[in-house]
Amino acid sequence: MSESDQVRQFTVSADDDGIRLDRWFKRNLADASFNLVSRWARTGQLRVDGKRAAPGDRIEAGQIIRVPPAEAPAPDSRPKRPQQKKLSEDEIAYVKEMAIHRDPQAIVINKPPGLATQGGTKTNVHLDGLLHGLVEEDEARPKLVHRLDKDTSGVLLVARTPRAAAFFSKAFSGRTARKIYWALVVGVPEIRDGYIDLPIAKQPGTGGEKMHVDEEEGLPSRTRYRVIERAGNRAAWVELQPHTGRTHQLRVHMAAIGHPIVGDGKYGGQDAFLTGAISRKLHLHARRLRIDHPDGGRIDVTAELPDHFDESLQALGFDIADGDLPIDEIPYGQTPEGREKKARAEAKARRKSRKGERRGRGRS
Repeated sequence: MSESDQVRQFTVSADDDGIRLDRWFKRNLADASFNLVSRWARTGQLRVDGKRAAPGDRIEAGQIIRVPPAEAPAPDSRPKRPQQKKLSEDEIAYVKEMAIHRDPQAIVINKPPGLATQGGTKTNVHLDGLLHGLVEEDEARPKLVHRLDKDTSGVLLVARTPRAAAFFSKAFSGRTARKIYWALVVGVPEIRDGYIDLPIAKQPGTGGEKMHVDEEEGLPSRTRYRVIERAGNRAAWVELQPHTGRTHQLRVHMAAIGHPIVGDGKYGGQDAFLTGAISRKLHLHARRLRIDHPDGGRIDVTAELPDHFDESLQALGFDIADGDLPIDEIPYGQTPEGREKKARAEAKARRKSRKGERRGRGRS
C-alpha cells in the first residue's frame, strides 16, 4: 500500500480474489461507506488498474485499487461499532479447550451442549463472541461458516481467512461436505437403513422458532439414518446424515417418523424422555465432519461425546466402539448440485427435441 495527500493505492490480496469491489471496502476500508464509494465511482475517482470502476465490479488478486484521500468524518456521523469485548483468561482457556483441529485455514472445535453458536435476544454468551480467544497475535478473527443448535454438541468448523470462509461456505451450500451425527432416539425404526424425505417449513405462530413438516409450503428436506444398535424396543442409537440443511431438520424428521430424539421436548413432547438413568438433555451430537480443504486434501475430524450422551449409551449397554460406520460415498448425481445439473441438461434436451420437431413439420 502507498499513501499520499492525493490518492491511496492498494494491491488486491489473494484472500480477496474474486469478490465485489464494495465487499473489498467492507473488509479493508470499513470507514468508507457505500454511499461514499458510490460517489467516488460516479465522479471517476475510484479506479482499478487505472480504469474507472463501479462498486459491483469483481476484482482480482494483484490488481491496484486507486482510492481518493481519506475524508474527515462529518460531525453527525454515526458512532462506530463497539470494539470486541475483551475476553477473560477463563473465557480464552474455555474456547481453546474446544479446539480439536487447527491448520492455517481452519479451526475445528467440539462445541459443548448448551452453548449458542451466535448471539440473539437474551443470548449474551455464545461461541461467536468467544472466537477472538482462538486468534494468534495480529491474526484476523475466525469466521463461522455453519452452525449448530444451542443444545446440539460436536464438530463445528470456523475459517481463519476470508478465502477459506468462501471456500467452506460453498462446500456446505453445495452439499459436498459430509456431516455425520449421532443421536439417541425413542423406540426403534422398523427400517434399519433408510431415508426420510419430508419437506420442512416454519411453523406458523411460532415466530420462526419452530419448524414442521409441510407438504405444500415446505422446502425439500432429506435425511439418511442408520441404526447402529438398539436397546430392545425402548431406544435406538442412530447415525444421521443430513443431505439438505434445513433448520432443526434432524429433530423434525425423527419426530415425524415417530422416533423423537431423546431429550427433544420441543419436537417430541413428553414422549421424548426416557426414565431411569437417561439424561433429559438433548442427545444429538455432530460426531464427524469431512470437507475438502482450500489448500488441497481434506479435513476429516471426529468429536468426542459430551458426558451426558456417553453416560446414556453406557446405561443402555451400548459400546461406543460400534458407532463409527463407514462413510458411503454419495454419487455426484444425488447431490443437489448434481440433480440441478441433470435437470438443466434434460430441459435443454427437451427444448432441442421440440425445436427439431418444429423444423420437421415445416419441411413436410
